[in-house]
Amino acid sequence: MMIEGVIFDWAGTTVDFGCFAPVNVFIDIFKDAGIEVTMKEAREPMGMLKIDHIRAMLQMPRISALWEENKGRAFDENDVNELYSKFEPALMDSLSKYTDPIPEVIDTVKIIKEKGLKIGSTTGYTNNMMNIVTKEAKEKGYRPDLWVTPDATNKLGRPYPYMIYKNMEKLKLTAPWKVVKVGDTSSDIKEGVNAGVWSVGVIIGSSEMGLSYEEFNSFSDIEKEEVIKETEEVFMKNGADFTIKSMADLPELLETINDLINQGKRPKAR
Repeated sequence: MMIEGVIFDWAGTTVDFGCFAPVNVFIDIFKDAGIEVTMKEAREPMGMLKIDHIRAMLQMPRISALWEENKGRAFDENDVNELYSKFEPALMDSLSKYTDPIPEVIDTVKIIKEKGLKIGSTTGYTNNMMNIVTKEAKEKGYRPDLWVTPDATNKLGRPYPYMIYKNMEKLKLTAPWKVVKVGDTSSDIKEGVNAGVWSVGVIIGSSEMGLSYEEFNSFSDIEKEEVIKETEEVFMKNGADFTIKSMADLPELLETINDLINQGKRPKAR
């Protein structure tokens, strides 16, 4: 196989179906500051380094206007830092509850490893957060070969490509076009595109879909197909090479990508 490695995101891709750990905390810290934000607003920058995520939310026109109305002034970096100082401990307190591997992840990773591929990972979490997530996930059966946070790339998280490059360096992956990035947010897709790797959006369980396991499974088949299609369109609009419904579809997609590579094709050139 020409593909040498697969780099996964964490929350919403391999663990924490629906990516609920950070979302609830974002909503809470803004509420404590007197600003009611929606679930959609809290999810929009998902995948970014968390302090960048807070900054992106404050820059949204509706939230920015509410802040000015509520505080009598525009937000500044002190506000960003103040919100983040409340975000981090609140997330750390709840993080261990959101580390269950998403269905099919463990089996899929086993299949991929048996093909001789390396398994890397990137995240919007910090090292301190990941120390909790990786420990819990390992106990539940999921352990990639490597994880990299923005702490290792001078705080330059997604959509910058540097966490992917750090994975490539550490795992000795020889070229971007021999690497596949799999994630569940627009930030993940942009990270992959900017790195020049094959960029794949996983739909079911994603932050972009934004549904819990119970909510998704309560839908009719028609409703499921509608929300799958909507999520797929967002990923493709942001530059994804491919989407998969669930992680169970990944091994077959890797074979397809490998065939394309053998034909001389490269990411975004199929």
